[in-house]
Amino acid sequence: MRPRIFVTQPIAESALARLRAVAEVTVNSDSSCILPKDKLCAAVREHDILFALLHDTVDSDVLTANPKLKAVASMSANADRIDVAVATALKIPVTVILPIAVTESTADLHFALLLSVARRVVEGDRLIRAGSFPGAQSNLLAGTWVYGKVLGLVGGKGRIGQAVARRALGFGMRILYSGPHRMPEADEAKFGMAYVSLDQLLAESDFVSLHPALKAETRHMIGERELRLMKRTAFLINTARGPIVDEKVLAKILAENRIAGAALDVFENEPVVEPALLKLTNVVLTPHLGSAIMEVRETLAHVVVDNIMAILAGRQPPNCFNPEVYTVER
Repeated sequence: MRPRIFVTQPIAESALARLRAVAEVTVNSDSSCILPKDKLCAAVREHDILFALLHDTVDSDVLTANPKLKAVASMSANADRIDVAVATALKIPVTVILPIAVTESTADLHFALLLSVARRVVEGDRLIRAGSFPGAQSNLLAGTWVYGKVLGLVGGKGRIGQAVARRALGFGMRILYSGPHRMPEADEAKFGMAYVSLDQLLAESDFVSLHPALKAETRHMIGERELRLMKRTAFLINTARGPIVDEKVLAKILAENRIAGAALDVFENEPVVEPALLKLTNVVLTPHLGSAIMEVRETLAHVVVDNIMAILAGRQPPNCFNPEVYTVER
């Protein structure tokens, strides 16, 4: 009997074709919403492998819905929405994608958000669509310079931080970075980056750019104290992880005009966004578009398929998040 695979949202046809060559594949055709838990559990009961996407929550109820579940293959660079401890206890491999696959696309979006909020692009678009364009005026939606300003990369020694730094060099920006570990001097020299404390970075940067991994110590690392250290003319950009920022506090700081603005592609409780942020004009919001390039999404789907193919062949998949399941008898 061929293995049965359930895919929670439509993916690239080329990736589906590879799966269909070796398995019976069911795809949830409704991409307009995340599958509720009861429907996800029902699907898991009838399938051997779950192909999960970014916002799917795979908790203990889902994992135990089918005692014969062979794997959870996620098209995400992390497993935050998967109960990995339960999966490991059940000896279910959990696979992810490598962050390197989304480096350049995320850096592109990061800089697009930076430019959008600095130059008030979204506000201008809304003005035009509302029929309120009065003609060119000297102070109409005046923004701020980007060229030559100071960019602060929080946790910026990683791939995406460095990719953003490369783009910033073209804008003549001075680059600061902070984090628990310092880059080799040669890499600092290549990007013109200066290693400073987080407090100094917040105080001196015109654009504070967030890049840390989400850990217990980075959850809400940007709270009221940190935001009040920033210049009143500064902007906060986050394409990393939503819970790094205390969204309620950020909304309050923005409403007070204590900082100039923010641009966010990730949110603390996705897909729910802090309601107070939606009322503000000095924040640009995008729906987790870091990897939203057709070629990138197709590549990511094939990475997941590679993981599934390895599992079906009885091998440890290349991007296994809990490899310890292969160190005990399965």
